[in-house]
Amino acid sequence: MDIQDEIHDTLSRRNFLGQTGAGLGTLALASLLNPGQLFAGNGPKAGDVPALGKPHFPPKVKRVIYLFQSGAPSQLDLFDYKPKLETMWGQDLPASVRNGQRLTGMSAGQSKFPLAASKFKFAQHGPGQMWVSELLPNIAKIAGDATFIRTLNTDAINHDPAITFIQTGSQQGGRPSFGSWVSYGLGSDNQNMPSFVVLLSKGRGGDQPLYAKLWSNGFLPSVHQGVVFRSGPDPVFYLNNPPGIDRTSRRRMLDYLTKLHAEQSKYVLDPEINNRMQQYEMAYRMQASVPETLNIDKEPNYIFDMYGPESRKPGTFAANCLLARKLIEKDVKFVQLYHQGWDQHGNLPNDIQIQTKSVDQASAALVNDLRQRGLLDDTLVIWGGEFGRGPYSQGKLTRDNYGRDHHPRAYTIWMAGAGVKKGLVYGETDDFGYNVAKDPVHIHDFQATIMHLMGVDHEKLTFKHQGRRYRLTDVHGKVIKPLLA
Repeated sequence: MDIQDEIHDTLSRRNFLGQTGAGLGTLALASLLNPGQLFAGNGPKAGDVPALGKPHFPPKVKRVIYLFQSGAPSQLDLFDYKPKLETMWGQDLPASVRNGQRLTGMSAGQSKFPLAASKFKFAQHGPGQMWVSELLPNIAKIAGDATFIRTLNTDAINHDPAITFIQTGSQQGGRPSFGSWVSYGLGSDNQNMPSFVVLLSKGRGGDQPLYAKLWSNGFLPSVHQGVVFRSGPDPVFYLNNPPGIDRTSRRRMLDYLTKLHAEQSKYVLDPEINNRMQQYEMAYRMQASVPETLNIDKEPNYIFDMYGPESRKPGTFAANCLLARKLIEKDVKFVQLYHQGWDQHGNLPNDIQIQTKSVDQASAALVNDLRQRGLLDDTLVIWGGEFGRGPYSQGKLTRDNYGRDHHPRAYTIWMAGAGVKKGLVYGETDDFGYNVAKDPVHIHDFQATIMHLMGVDHEKLTFKHQGRRYRLTDVHGKVIKPLLA
């Protein structure tokens, strides 16, 4: 007995009438309890049909490239210049500044917290006179195109919950990621490519691991999960046909599989069946679209020169920045780059030089490349990590060597492109770079603002799961309007 016979035999006349009656009863009850919402179309959507139908209001941002710097870059050595740390070098951080705030287990046992000024020189750039370290000469040149937020703050103090929080709106795993919410709400602009693509790269070795939960669809339909593109001959696992299977055979197999799933869907009524089939169809289309998109052989030499020599090496941050531009050209809506290597608890002056060298040129090149192609007008580039670094040295302090522990109270990210003001520096920290002195921006505020730029009211994009309506910003978040162009 094959699957079709089994399904048809199971659907007896008695089962059909019983299930139909139950279904009609459920519909009747729903119409009595909430008639306005019965066919309002605000429930979970299957496949690539956008939940919103259209944005809540005209979007300023059509696509996002998020250059996530995993491990927490030290804002005090890159963006937040604090001369007070130099005048008080080696002195203990005043207890009134720390004010009993919790520390990680790595520095909680210290009896002293000696202040460590950055070893690197700073200069001001752009109309907002943004301080940028000598470690980032190329990013300094685009400071006039960017908005710098110096007061982003988070609730988490360790890497895994902090990365999960900024990516999903919760410190615990299982929630949909930022890109998945965008895919669910706004759908795809290219049916031959995923709407949410993830690219991974490493700086120095031995850094914090990354997990698939960061680009998971959570409880949203599975078609909205991030698709990881890897370097090498197989950028997407299991995408290519196995030996002996050609494209015609694959098409014939999918057609028959679709018939079987259609029969099963009629009986089981599980929307994931349709989602699974749409994933199969997407994979089939991607067999042709992905190799073309990821092929950089036709890029002119001046593009490689712009992004730097590592852009010719698959899997590097520079190469992934170039791929991000190519994906944006194909109307991928959300491209997430994760670059590891920023967890610098010791030997920071040496390690941060290695790390910034791997990201500085390519980050600026991406912004310039998008501008010259007219893509920066509707694309937003985001650059930053999960939290910052503290002003005191973790462990022994010398003029040439120090480390910095995690610091969730205030840190810096920057954004460039559509929807944000150019050359803006938003927020101020205190003289030690420890606490917010003016204009705090919480993680949920940051998420709400990006959603707003994409035409989405973050309070109205929800999904009902286990009896509760969830959203990216949970029950928090406000749009930071001074950031908006």
